[in-house]
Amino acid sequence: MSEDKSTTVEEVPATPTSIPLLAPANGIPPVVDTDQKFAAALAQLTSGRGPFAVDAERASGYKYSARAYLIQIKREGGGLHLIDPIPFGPNHKYFQELNTLLQSDEVILHASTQDLPCLRELGINPKQLFDTELGGRIAGLPRVGLGPLLESLMEVSLAKEHSAVDWSQRPLPQDWLNYAALDVELLIELRNQMHAILEKSKKLKWAEEEFQSIIDAPVPPPRVDPWRRTSGMHKIKKRDQLAIVRALWTVRAEMAQEVDIAQGRLLSDAAIVEIATKAVEKPIKTKKDLEKVLRPIGLRARWFENTATWINAITDALALPESQWPPVRTDSDSLPPIKIWRERFPERYAPLTHAKANIQLKANELVIPFENLITPEYVRRICWNSPKSGVAAALADLGARQWQIEIVAPILESALLETEPLAVAESEPESQAQVPEQV
Repeated sequence: MSEDKSTTVEEVPATPTSIPLLAPANGIPPVVDTDQKFAAALAQLTSGRGPFAVDAERASGYKYSARAYLIQIKREGGGLHLIDPIPFGPNHKYFQELNTLLQSDEVILHASTQDLPCLRELGINPKQLFDTELGGRIAGLPRVGLGPLLESLMEVSLAKEHSAVDWSQRPLPQDWLNYAALDVELLIELRNQMHAILEKSKKLKWAEEEFQSIIDAPVPPPRVDPWRRTSGMHKIKKRDQLAIVRALWTVRAEMAQEVDIAQGRLLSDAAIVEIATKAVEKPIKTKKDLEKVLRPIGLRARWFENTATWINAITDALALPESQWPPVRTDSDSLPPIKIWRERFPERYAPLTHAKANIQLKANELVIPFENLITPEYVRRICWNSPKSGVAAALADLGARQWQIEIVAPILESALLETEPLAVAESEPESQAQVPEQV
């Protein structure tokens, strides 16, 4: 399970009854890195029964690509296998056979939306899914990382010392392989426990709808102006500064893709924003100029390996005529920031306060996080647009699942009738899910 997963194994103190899981029951299997080994693994998996526990390791933070560098699969009676996808590549005949096999039963993943893209890149497209992390959220469990779930539900503790390593290294050390194998060692048993909890709480159908929606979700289109998602963009106020951010981000992305290295290792987002805010005040023409600008945020030697490239990008951006500077805001579909609704859009703010308060009450009653009961952005859009086609239809168009619509639509319909706002705190309980303001 790669280091970029927000739900990767968490380091938590072991409870008095938890037993450390130190190695797979049958030992660390040899890495599948030849046709002969892959064929043997497929034969063994085929002879097994029931669902497949699957995980993938990437090298996020080290590589530009999000490709998988290790695939872990376990099946009851079918063994545990560690597949190195690099010698085979996408859509290799054995990955095609593996895909057919996985489509014959349920695939268990933890935080599936993070692993599915790299699995699909190899030609693996599950038809049935069980996501233990998402299942835990819907069940209302307080901690849904793999480690805490295993500890709370199965009284087993996992270590996380290799969660942030560079999985592109070859050969992979044995202790890394052991760590990777343990991610699927008890995933089938965890799935069974989670299934029972969801069934008992009458939430299993909700979870199954969520799992299917992940399988059915289309590939998202390429982002428009992806450079606008640079961390720290709230500091950028002027169009000439935006031009510098765009230029630096673009050249960094091209270089990173060419050599397959994480963009932040060439130049961090913080460095790009710092350069953009300072370069319009005082020219940056030399390495010394660049060092002065970046010293306050901490110098990184790697940033200066391409000093000439960065300086050329800055110079070219500032040489553009004003007509070619990026506009301050390009996303016409964005809603105004919530903080201005109260004063400038009171007729929309009043329904929003009632909607949020009553949905939160329902979420508490159902023991489920607000953002899993309904996407907060959908609530804002319904309150902003007051859809004439009906709330249920509008929620469906936005992407809400049927179970969510049945619970939330009546609450929103009632909220839209309100004209006086509730007194609410400035911070939103679901603010972490709020779409950031674009510049």
